Amino acid sequence: MTTEEYLLQRYGPLMSLVDIATLLDRSPEGVRVALYSDTDVSRKLKPTMLRVGRRVYFRTLQVNDALALEGADADGVGGQ
Repeated sequence: MTTEEYLLQRYGPLMSLVDIATLLDRSPEGVRVALYSDTDVSRKLKPTMLRVGRRVYFRTLQVNDALALEGADADGVGGQ
């Protein structure tokens, strides 16, 4: 199973702020603050945002591409 398939199966086509926080192992409030500041993560995630009324969602497939999750090692160790 690819990362893309896993994310779609777990979160569906749209991810909430809580889902993004869980994925990044951060608090939802921390993610919210990071999104509205000028950081590397906010520059990657802002293009994936979709507002529906007052709610903010993130396109799951674009989150996968923006965070380059497909190429990440499972154990977090580089290719050495």
